[in-house]
Amino acid sequence: MSSHPSLRDSKRASFWLDRDDRPAARSPLAGHTRAALTVVGGGFSGLWTALIAKERSPELDVVLLEAERIGWAASGRNGGFCSASITHGSANGLAHFPHEYETLERLGRENLDELEETVRRLGIDCSLERSGELSVATEPYQVPELAGHEGFLDRDAVRAEIDSPTYLAGLWEQGTVLLDPARLAWGLAAAAEAVGVRIFEQTPVKTLESGRDGVVLHAPQGSVRADKVAVATSAFRPLLRRLRLHIVPVYDYVLVTEPLSPSQLDAVGWRHRQGVADLGNQFHYYRLTTDNRILWGGYDAVYHFGRRVEASYEEREATFSKLARQFFETFPQLEELSFTHRWAGAIDTSTRFCAMFGAARQNRVAYALGYTGLGVGASRFGAKVMLDLLDGRPSPLTELEMVRNKALPFPPEPLAYLGVQLTRWSLARADENEGRRNLWLRGLDRFGVGFDS
Repeated sequence: MSSHPSLRDSKRASFWLDRDDRPAARSPLAGHTRAALTVVGGGFSGLWTALIAKERSPELDVVLLEAERIGWAASGRNGGFCSASITHGSANGLAHFPHEYETLERLGRENLDELEETVRRLGIDCSLERSGELSVATEPYQVPELAGHEGFLDRDAVRAEIDSPTYLAGLWEQGTVLLDPARLAWGLAAAAEAVGVRIFEQTPVKTLESGRDGVVLHAPQGSVRADKVAVATSAFRPLLRRLRLHIVPVYDYVLVTEPLSPSQLDAVGWRHRQGVADLGNQFHYYRLTTDNRILWGGYDAVYHFGRRVEASYEEREATFSKLARQFFETFPQLEELSFTHRWAGAIDTSTRFCAMFGAARQNRVAYALGYTGLGVGASRFGAKVMLDLLDGRPSPLTELEMVRNKALPFPPEPLAYLGVQLTRWSLARADENEGRRNLWLRGLDRFGVGFDS
């Protein structure tokens, strides 16, 4: 399949990471060291864990080990939507945690407020904007889902906000902050180092070995003996064997345009700079960057057989071309626009469509994973949960049903691959059939299993 003409000069790189001022690489671990707390993973979850640990106990010796570069994986490849929800929205939260949903909503709002306060207090320049998110109906059957809610916009009102001929209605909600995710990761790393966290890049942890004197983490260049360990490895193969069936890596694909000219921006509107997502099961998410490019991603969530995370999976010409075609169907007035960047990344997907947490090795090791695309904000909440679990004493967070109960595991291969493909096919058919869910999707709903793009 030939590439869409608008992609001809695009670069295969994350727009967020493709910066001349990207921080210089840090040195890898060399030899052997000790630490009170070792964090595995240099994305949002690991960075927040290291920083909050030092803020709670300034004297604590904290080491962070990153296999590649800070923020290079999901934390530097997402859309920069930072949501207050820690349950992946109200419908998912009510389905899985009906008895404590109001508490989880409150904790999510508090988490987002605290995240914003920390960013401002530490002076992290990540272009944070409280512009909210616009959910748009693009099919008639979706309109009643939005009608009656505070923030509802009819066809004319939503097109007055952002002009697309595909929009039939919208809902503008304020529980989302937009930001530059790579700059947030880089800023958190710098802030952590400023309070004494030792960060080593290019240091992949291969194994965890428990002993009477702590947990030893083995990397190719050396090792760390730690009293406690926080594992924040996202979609990559979990270090704890018990977790290897609990997540699957699902690939998400993203495009970014060249900057819009004043006349192009005027043709679209978008004066309030909201993030946008449509209501399909296979949905698009999109937003403006600070220099008025449009980031456009989602829809074609892809799982590859074997649960592997591979660079080769980021090369998917058919998906990039499909996204380009859908972009111009949404904004035909931008037909002369070109894309400058295209990339992909793996999402750590759980069966309950939001994060799961736990501890192992006699509370010496804690983990948080399975954010399913909502980790920009929820990872900070997950960091606090991991630290409370490592503390070993009950807390308001560790007593939550969301924390105590685990997501159902995915089946082993080839059943996982077959199940995901059947689910994707069924979701696509539902989008074409006024949202009606087939027997397979209704069965998944009954067992509390979620999956979409």
